[in-house]
Amino acid sequence: MRSIKAVVVGDGGVGKTCLLISYTTNTFPNDYIPTVFDNYSALVMIDGQPIKLGLWDTAGQSEYDRLRPLSYPQTEIFLCCFSVVSPVSFENVKAKWIPEILHHSPRDILIVLVGTKLDLRDDLHVMDELQMRNERPVLEQQGQKLAKDLGAVKYLECSAATQVGVQELFDYCIRAVLDPPSAADVVQESAPAPAGGNGVATRRTKLRRLKKCSIL
Repeated sequence: MRSIKAVVVGDGGVGKTCLLISYTTNTFPNDYIPTVFDNYSALVMIDGQPIKLGLWDTAGQSEYDRLRPLSYPQTEIFLCCFSVVSPVSFENVKAKWIPEILHHSPRDILIVLVGTKLDLRDDLHVMDELQMRNERPVLEQQGQKLAKDLGAVKYLECSAATQVGVQELFDYCIRAVLDPPSAADVVQESAPAPAGGNGVATRRTKLRRLKKCSIL
């Protein structure tokens, strides 16, 4: 049976654990569950092929910055999560999470950018709280642009509470590992390749530049 290792990263409180519980058990936990490390698994059929999907949940708090990368070896795809009602978590995708992934990944790893808590984007109470802080929910177009800018293979949104987009997210991740999009395809989705340029070189240059910034 084919096994796939997927690691979920992102700020604390963006709903990583709830997302994994929602996917693997079809239930939504009502209480906040802080995580250090935890593993989940799912047996799924993709195009008639049995797949064992191993899901690694990680802690987003800074005090676990040294421990968290211990879960990264042999990862085949990362799910980099932010909450669509937390602009700070959205900014940290570029400032922290993508650089951390690339710093600990020896190759052009597959990364899916995930916007969580989709059900709260239009919640009036949440919108009022954001307005009090001079903030707004992150729009789908913003997520798509960030994914393109960072060379992620896809941007997807979901809600662990309503399960909207959850199944589609993990189905996509499995298919991306089984049949990885070419670097040229990612560049085409991410940004137009320069005239006369090479799509593969463009994406690798982009990833190396981000990786270099993470070391400084």
